[in-house]
Amino acid sequence: MTTAKAQLLIVEDEPEIAELIEFHAERAGMRARTIHSGRLALEVLRREKPDLVVLDLMLPDLDGLEVCRRMKQNEDTRSIPIVMVTAKGEEADVVAGIELGAEDYVTKPFSPRVLMARLRNVLRRHGPIEETPTRAERLVLLGGRLVIDIDRHEVTVESKKTDLTLTEFGILHYLASRPGFVRTRDQIIAAVHGKSTVLSSRTVDVHVTALRRKLDTLSECVETVRGVGYRFSEGTDESQN
Repeated sequence: MTTAKAQLLIVEDEPEIAELIEFHAERAGMRARTIHSGRLALEVLRREKPDLVVLDLMLPDLDGLEVCRRMKQNEDTRSIPIVMVTAKGEEADVVAGIELGAEDYVTKPFSPRVLMARLRNVLRRHGPIEETPTRAERLVLLGGRLVIDIDRHEVTVESKKTDLTLTEFGILHYLASRPGFVRTRDQIIAAVHGKSTVLSSRTVDVHVTALRRKLDTLSECVETVRGVGYRFSEGTDESQN
């Protein structure tokens, strides 16, 4: 399993919380290391590349949002998924974290079992494919202007690779798999994060806005169906290779 070899970097300044996360992560078969400072975490990330960063927002020297921002701006760390764990549970805080590129957001106090499930879910989507696929699977859409490579987790827009977060990739893949079919926000959350995940519709809208921005000239292929959800433009020319 992906989590059996997963290396976690826990960035948390409260020792009790850090120990709790580390304890349950190791029980779940992960390797965990704790850093109590945002600046020190960035220094460690220059040398090491963990599979996942569990990031508190309220850090004493450099807040978690700034750590996230710097990670996503750095070519060497931008692909490392981030799960934010914090007492700041207002919707504005969740939206801010997601807009910066966090994969998930867990508020304190939290259930360790729920947190581990969230971490495993992110690792499962981010981890390497253990079995060699018998064939490459791609979605070729819009006359080849948009290509979604499922095996490699890559998206090409107008022949240029586009850097999507795992959540953005999941939404695009889910919608593009059935062009013309309308998906509710709850369906999108369940498909991308799992049925047990509870997120607001505003969170989905933030992800879709970011996705459209990255699709650039093809942004209109993700259509809003007012009062319902989203769909991939029915006018796509879809084929699988």
